[in-house]
Amino acid sequence: MNGPPTDDEQLRALGYEQKFTREMSLWATFALGFLYLSPLVGVIALFGQGLSTAGPPSIFWIVIVAGGQWLVALVFGEVVSQYPLAGGLYQWARRLWGGRYAWWLSWVYLFTVMIGITTTALFSADFVASLFLGTAEDPGASAAHSPGATLLIAVVVAALGLVLNATGTKTLARIAKIGLAAELVGVIAVGLYLLVFQRHNSFSVLFDSMGTGAGGYFGPFLAASLVGLLLFYGFEACGEVAEEVPNPARRIPFAMQLTVLVGGGAALLAFAGYLLAAPDLPAIVSGADAKPIPSILQAALGTVGTKIFLVIALTSFLACVMGQQAAASRLVYSFARDRMFPGSGWFAVMSARRRVPLRALLSVNAVPVLLFVFAYFAPDSIFRIAAFQMLAGYCAFQMVVLAALRARLRGWRPAGPFTLGRAGLPVTVAALGYGVLAMVVLSLPSGDADLPFYDRWIALIGFLVVAVAGLVYLLTARPDRASDAPQGDAIEVAERMRARRRQPDAALDRAPAERS
Repeated sequence: MNGPPTDDEQLRALGYEQKFTREMSLWATFALGFLYLSPLVGVIALFGQGLSTAGPPSIFWIVIVAGGQWLVALVFGEVVSQYPLAGGLYQWARRLWGGRYAWWLSWVYLFTVMIGITTTALFSADFVASLFLGTAEDPGASAAHSPGATLLIAVVVAALGLVLNATGTKTLARIAKIGLAAELVGVIAVGLYLLVFQRHNSFSVLFDSMGTGAGGYFGPFLAASLVGLLLFYGFEACGEVAEEVPNPARRIPFAMQLTVLVGGGAALLAFAGYLLAAPDLPAIVSGADAKPIPSILQAALGTVGTKIFLVIALTSFLACVMGQQAAASRLVYSFARDRMFPGSGWFAVMSARRRVPLRALLSVNAVPVLLFVFAYFAPDSIFRIAAFQMLAGYCAFQMVVLAALRARLRGWRPAGPFTLGRAGLPVTVAALGYGVLAMVVLSLPSGDADLPFYDRWIALIGFLVVAVAGLVYLLTARPDRASDAPQGDAIEVAERMRARRRQPDAALDRAPAERS
């Protein structure tokens, strides 16, 4: 055998049998990560909060966090290039460190993604109601924005995403492309239009705190970091579908970096567009206008234009939910085929016709439905739910970065097509330092001293509850004992891959037996 191994050969060399169909193009893979990151959803959700916390300079957190997450994406790129396996973070941590380490990481990360499904579907409810019945401030439209309507709409959005996902990878790829087009129109086109034709404020306002730092600006500016920290995740979803992408070892690292850089640029453009087009910026900064995006769009685009934007936004919301469902289901499937928890045989079943893990797909929607019901009884809980989501997500990310650093220090030299070479160690250290600081910031209590203790510390409390519960189960039930899947073999696999390039026929003979 001459030349590089095929995708199926590479998968067999890593110990697995090809089950998925490889129908995700580079464009579709990038679209999946971009929609999961979703600058349109993120900016709409965080715009008012950022301005009321630290004024217009809060926009610079988009640049700061994009830089940090790009370092993380570079580290992930090296790992996925060597291990292009479904399950993403779980597989990377397992092969870099070990099964127990990967189990706990995956427990935390799975809750992150399931809560992501929850918050995206809940955020979409106001857009659905506004599209058909007007904003919450419009006469007669308040019922459409009630907790009951929010519950119904969120369930319908999640159910529609589930049905579309169940039809196969090709549908996911198509919806991802459509959603990407909608996202780019909703973010870039609208942002440019606002900047060029509807600008009411000078660019100098970007450096004006507008009184938010009267007692010292560092605190408010640090609190506004959520503008960036809650936005830049989702690029790892490109790696969750690695076994559905042709030539994944080359394409996925590029798709992840493209997601961060293009997503960051789009978010920056959209945030600046809304900021500079705001007809009453002081009202937003003071908190008097708590939901400023609809009023900005209404003033700039009129009723018809706003309705068109809402349709575009809802397309993006649906595609984002589908991407999150797909990522979570691939993680559960990858977990199950390694026999890492009770009932794995049931969850690891692949649909014979559509080639999707349908049972895993169904299971990852259970927690979102429960949280929809919780939000019905506690309508103001959505940002509390999102706060835990991001802290858990950053923890999972940094556990992979830490595992990569540990493997490097033990002699691992990444052997996939994408490597950082000598820059790998300093980039990994910098990515870990950034991530730890981000986790500290996300753990800090709310600045509102009038809130109850549990509300101020809700992100850290929620994270500790999930993390400790997972750790107790791991140490008592030992779910990893039933698994004989490869683990901690990063150095060995890298050496085998180099030998494969030197002596193509001999190296594959030493590959582990494939697993179904």
